[in-house]
Amino acid sequence: MRGNLRLFCAGLALIATLLFARGAEAQAGGDKGSVVKVVEEQGKFRLVRNGQPYFIKGAGGDGDKKLLHDLGANSFRTWGADDLDQKLDEAQRLGLTVTIGIWLGHKEHGFNYNNADQVAAQYESARKAILKYRNHPALLMWGIGNEMEASDPDNAAMWSAVNNIAALAKKLDPNHPTMTVIAELGGEKVKHIHRLCPDIDVVGINSYAGGPSVGERYRKLGGTKPYVLTEFGPAGIWETAKNDIGTFPEPTSTAKAESYRKTYLGSIQENGLSLGSYAFTWGNKQEATATWFGLLLPDGSRLGATDVLSELWTGKPVAHPCPNLRSLKLDSDEGDPGKTVRATLDVTPGGSSSEPLQVKWVLQSDAAKFNSNGDNEQAPPTFADAILHSDSKGAEVRLPKYRGIYRLFAYVRDTHGGAAVANVPMLVRGGEAAPNAALAAGKPVTLPFTVYAEGKQPGLAFVPSGYMGNHAAVKIDEECTTNPHGGKLCMKVDYQAKDNWAGVVWQSPANDWGDQPGGRNLTGASRLTFWARGAKGGEVVNFLCGIIKKDKPFFDTAQTGLDKVTLTADWKQYTIDLKGKDLSRIKTGFGWSLAASGEPITFYLDDIKFE
Repeated sequence: MRGNLRLFCAGLALIATLLFARGAEAQAGGDKGSVVKVVEEQGKFRLVRNGQPYFIKGAGGDGDKKLLHDLGANSFRTWGADDLDQKLDEAQRLGLTVTIGIWLGHKEHGFNYNNADQVAAQYESARKAILKYRNHPALLMWGIGNEMEASDPDNAAMWSAVNNIAALAKKLDPNHPTMTVIAELGGEKVKHIHRLCPDIDVVGINSYAGGPSVGERYRKLGGTKPYVLTEFGPAGIWETAKNDIGTFPEPTSTAKAESYRKTYLGSIQENGLSLGSYAFTWGNKQEATATWFGLLLPDGSRLGATDVLSELWTGKPVAHPCPNLRSLKLDSDEGDPGKTVRATLDVTPGGSSSEPLQVKWVLQSDAAKFNSNGDNEQAPPTFADAILHSDSKGAEVRLPKYRGIYRLFAYVRDTHGGAAVANVPMLVRGGEAAPNAALAAGKPVTLPFTVYAEGKQPGLAFVPSGYMGNHAAVKIDEECTTNPHGGKLCMKVDYQAKDNWAGVVWQSPANDWGDQPGGRNLTGASRLTFWARGAKGGEVVNFLCGIIKKDKPFFDTAQTGLDKVTLTADWKQYTIDLKGKDLSRIKTGFGWSLAASGEPITFYLDDIKFE
């Protein structure tokens, strides 16, 4: 009897334990986490964190977080939720909060909101992120998606997926608000969010040239939810007109600083709907140019916009302002190869200082293609030997021998960590044309021509060096022994992120995107064959051949591939048809790209060759 009673009691204890464990997922916050609420009082909104009013003064990017704190910021945002433990712990030590981004798929990256499997995997990824970080004391709110609507703003399935994740976040973590982030205010985005996303508390808005008028325009479009400017800065490349030589003039860093001020004063400071902002970008980024977006230089030097933000955050000017760069001018912005062009720089130390300034001059090719979707871009080549003479007042530059557009950069630094930067474009006319395809790529190769087989093979023509997208999450093992197709080795590809996208192309020469001669003349080939399999089956991958277009000096003479191939768990041979293609210069002989599906992706490749 007593034994049965003990068993009965033990059974009750087990049931209670299981019920508690199941209920723990729905239970939010906990004693260690912060409590953040959106509070409305007489039609005006504000954030309240742990009982105290909280206005967001922040930035987004990977720059020095201690410097961000020291300049008066109180928060930063992320775009995804992978591997945030160290960032969150650092934020907590510094007294900063974090808006944690939950990356949602983009149509242009291959995500389909009408695909139940993709949407379910994305939902599950969000659930795991919320459970993992909901109790961290540095968490401020959840940022659900970033510009996922940009190419498909009226997709009701997409807005439904956003709201479902927001509802999940509220269930699992009612102690932190939900926000979704959109690209500007065009169309009916504001209407869709208010009507289709009742579980979204805050609207995040990325706006550049239109930043100063966001608050006014948002209200006119019917916006009644509070908002945060989640990205703002100078006018983007997509908002700038080309100049007379056919490229985009970039404002000086001093001029850009004023654009941050205008947006802050026009749309960010407390106005009843604004909860604050995250400036873009805290750090530096190759997008359009090396300096178009960025509050810091690569060495961590501050730029003028950073000083403006610090003043707005703290109400006090910085002790040692950045240099004041008024202009960078050329005596001529075009000429033949070998011509000497003179540049004049007008810059003075910040404030009343008379300290000396150091200037670094760099000539760089202009970008061959200006993207506007925010993806990281390949830095164009530089030409150190073109700078004939330079000092803090100007430089003499010899125009390169190849025709095209170049930019002359002046990087100015003081002794207090402050900097300024400007660039001016110039055109080389009548220079050498890019060599014709056959000459650049040489004689036709002997077929079949191997791209990859049996592990690493030094001396092969094409090298898997062209990483794209979220390349940090890509791991490649060229000597994998797990069930190869032929021989003892194959290639294993891991994409370890749950969001975003990535890809790799095989290049000739390595690390070149069309700025150097090279490639192979594959004339006579009728197909590119390869074997592939997925670790589980069902993995969706795009396969590529020739991706460099004619806007580069040394382009691929053919571009083709296979879109959205669904892999099986067993090896299968795939064929890219090359019949009728001009193969006289192929610089990117093979490649792959994929969009994340909410979980890591692994697939295998073997026996890649032209036949």
